Amino acid sequence: TYYAEAGFEDLLTQLPEIHSRPTGALFVAELDSQIVGCGMTRDMGDGVCEITRVFVDDAARGHGAGRAIVDAAITQARADGFRRMVLDTTSRLTEAIALYESVGFTRMPPQHAAPEGFDEHLLFLGRDL
Repeated sequence: TYYAEAGFEDLLTQLPEIHSRPTGALFVAELDSQIVGCGMTRDMGDGVCEITRVFVDDAARGHGAGRAIVDAAITQARADGFRRMVLDTTSRLTEAIALYESVGFTRMPPQHAAPEGFDEHLLFLGRDL
């Protein structure tokens, strides 16, 4: 897995603080009054924010939920005064990569070291806001 079990538990307890306003945000997508997707942003410092934990349920794919989450995150990040948005993803998530590229994200050098075993699969993308 990407996270060690103990590290993952720590991360889960920190999510509300990491992604809270005013420097972070949480976005959800709904379809037929059901939450079908989410995404989060957080401040990375120096005018840069990260969009992370973007997820759309398999049953809701193809309905624009992912694009709505990403668009809302970009809009909010601009309004919050960020000048750049970055993310990392794995090369196997081809649909997600296509979505990110369609809204202006391009490949960039790594912004952090990849966990062992993931370095050849991790992609880093960024875009100016």
